[in-house]
Amino acid sequence: MNRKIKTLLLIVFILILYEALFSQEKAEVKKLKPDYGDALVIGSIADASILIPMIATDVMSHEVAEHIFLGIVKYGPDLKIIGDIAERFEISPDQKTITFYLKKGIKWEDGVEVTAEDVYFGFKLITSPEIPSPYASDFLEVKDFKIIDPYTFKVTYKRPFALALPSWGNIVVLPKHILEGKSLDYLRNVFGRKPIGNGPFKFEKWKTQQEIVLKYNPLYYKGRPYLNYIIYRIIPDPTTLFMELKSGGIDWISLTPLQYLKLQRESKLKRKFNIYKYSSFSFTYIGYNLKHPLFKDKKVRKALCYAINKEEVVKGALLGQGRPAYGPYKPDTWFYNKKIEKSCPYNPRKALELLYEAGFKKGKKGILEKDGRPFEFTLLVNQGNLSRLLAAQIIQRQLSQIGIKVNIRVMEWTTLIHQFIDTRRFEAVILGWATTPDPDLYDIFHCSKIKSPGLNFVSYCNPELDKLLEEGRYTLNKEKRKKIYYKVQEILAEDQPYTFLYIPMSLEAIHKRFQGIKPAAIGIGYNIEEWWVPKKMQKYLIP
Repeated sequence: MNRKIKTLLLIVFILILYEALFSQEKAEVKKLKPDYGDALVIGSIADASILIPMIATDVMSHEVAEHIFLGIVKYGPDLKIIGDIAERFEISPDQKTITFYLKKGIKWEDGVEVTAEDVYFGFKLITSPEIPSPYASDFLEVKDFKIIDPYTFKVTYKRPFALALPSWGNIVVLPKHILEGKSLDYLRNVFGRKPIGNGPFKFEKWKTQQEIVLKYNPLYYKGRPYLNYIIYRIIPDPTTLFMELKSGGIDWISLTPLQYLKLQRESKLKRKFNIYKYSSFSFTYIGYNLKHPLFKDKKVRKALCYAINKEEVVKGALLGQGRPAYGPYKPDTWFYNKKIEKSCPYNPRKALELLYEAGFKKGKKGILEKDGRPFEFTLLVNQGNLSRLLAAQIIQRQLSQIGIKVNIRVMEWTTLIHQFIDTRRFEAVILGWATTPDPDLYDIFHCSKIKSPGLNFVSYCNPELDKLLEEGRYTLNKEKRKKIYYKVQEILAEDQPYTFLYIPMSLEAIHKRFQGIKPAAIGIGYNIEEWWVPKKMQKYLIP
């Protein structure tokens, strides 16, 4: 009994000592005050294409531009809409009019103040038929734009519009005093390559396919960011990217699932980085060119869905770091329809039945044929995305088992987007969409968005879906919208313009010297202007 008491007292003493040390460590962290300096080097497999948000269609371009341009509003850490340039906003009782009150003292990099004139200029630009913006439809809903004074403007919509408030992000605020009277060519090839913004960081330089450098903006209205620079290093090969992370040449990368496991196992390396893991607002899919003879028939696309084992794709391509996708939404959102998970379970026999109904039959060497032509197509994948390449290889094997031959072609990102997707010269492609907390899918699936630069590059057109997408945009009642988007998901599950593959986990590795990171529902990069590095830990002592 005496021995048990001694052991118990020893455990209590150790716990008290641990708590004291832990409390001391927390107190020391709290004592630290943010220091200015250093650079955050971010590794990316893809380059940006253009740094004007209203024209950019790729994630990398928008990611970089978000540091340069402020929006009227933005999504806050908890996914609620908050003011950005706007101090506040008022919505009329009939839900048709929004009055925005802008903050005073926000300036462009050249010192000129941001006013409602800049917003109106951007609004006129994005609604001009001469500007190839895939986001114009949101602003074409505006019936009247009225400037009240330099810091106040009012927009009135033709009818209540669900996306009225969130659409006023960083898409439309552009410097009128610089761009007024300039040509589209100037906008694209001069300003789009060297923008002048109003955000926490300003453009410094861009070496195509090498790096993009942003420097702190001394005129940023909240005060200059703590970091001197954000540097994007473009390294298409994920293995090289990971080696640069390990050697200290890069501070932050999105890990592949294999890299994530490696980092977890290497304790020495793991001690250098904080790992952030969360379900991403995105989905990965196979997009089919519905104008191609192979994919016009809905039965064929449905058969492909039955023939692909998504669970195996998640295990093999993501090493379990994700979940199968049955539609375009995350399962934890209020508008997710769980019923669609039963729409096309893995069933190769059912896949063959549908293909036989569509007119295919077994030909030479077991390859399916129709009208003497084999069922063979090329699946495009972007360079540097190992998970997508692995998914393509798994799908290639799975489809070969029912007599479909898939050829995989890996392409550099900008070439893939501009020479194949934008021009609609492809058969099938593995890509992903970043999504938002709102369920609107108008820009991706509406018939009016088929023509380039519209984002409906697979050329999917369903009048019933169009009607629902339109209704969803003009319905403000949450429960009614939920019913609408439940039906939208059911139609997409039936028509299969995409084979929805998976929702990946975001696996972010960031060097531990960076302080001020506050994970939230929206992710981790939303407050990057507040990140800082203690003086004694700074690497890049450039001014």
